[in-house]
Amino acid sequence: MKYFEVEFTISPHSTDAGDVLAALAGDAGFETFIETETGVTGYIQQALFNEAALQAALADFPFQDVSISFDVREAEDRDWNEQWEQEGFDPIIINRDQSAGIVIHDGRHLPVPLPKQSIAIEIDAKLAFGTGTHETTRMICTTLLELIPKGRVLDCGTGTGILSICALKLGASEAVGYDIDEWSVANALHNAIINQVDDRFTSLLGNISVLKEVKGSFDLVMANINRNILLADMPMMHKKMKTGARLILSGFYTSDIQILTEKAQSLGMTLLSQKEDQNWACLVFGN
Repeated sequence: MKYFEVEFTISPHSTDAGDVLAALAGDAGFETFIETETGVTGYIQQALFNEAALQAALADFPFQDVSISFDVREAEDRDWNEQWEQEGFDPIIINRDQSAGIVIHDGRHLPVPLPKQSIAIEIDAKLAFGTGTHETTRMICTTLLELIPKGRVLDCGTGTGILSICALKLGASEAVGYDIDEWSVANALHNAIINQVDDRFTSLLGNISVLKEVKGSFDLVMANINRNILLADMPMMHKKMKTGARLILSGFYTSDIQILTEKAQSLGMTLLSQKEDQNWACLVFGN
């Protein structure tokens, strides 16, 4: 999948202005942002880039006496995980001191001995987010350990498929994952095969709209995505939840907790618990 790299320059620059810029650009289809000394650099799929829509979004910038310029270039098309794939990663143990835990490994580096009563998840990442190293992934895995999922699970933005695999190994009967990146869709299925849960896992290509073709509802919905996509997609996620289902959200900062909670409450959901780790947050809502 080809991306544009857009370098935004904010004058005068401030962290608050950068946060607002990222939110507005996110509404225009940008997926990822990196803070720079003069602003932010954003990444968007080339097929989704609309300069007029971006200009319209920036026209609503709420800071007075702040100017924004941007430069668009094609992002380097290469395997960003090449070095990681060659070197692998050390095992990640979640809930090490509890009665049950999760060990995430690359198939080459395993802890010896394996912690008792733990499930092992092997991840072979190919251009996909989700090896267990990030705070948001670890918080959702910890939450799954606490909830012990049963029934049918929906994994929004599946990445490597790690969350679906974790839920299936903990007791879920079926998992459906989707992602906008074809690499991720293929990699998630690949990892499901490695972990011998592919007979209960479906990997779909597309955004939230693919759920229109998915029959039935879910006992658990998970999403490890940025704030703006969560706000836009939460109504559809809610429609696919059974009565009494749980919604686990992460991929955003603690500063976003209030706006996401208000959105969930407007849909009739209740905040049940929350976790924080290095300014990242994880929320659990009940339907």
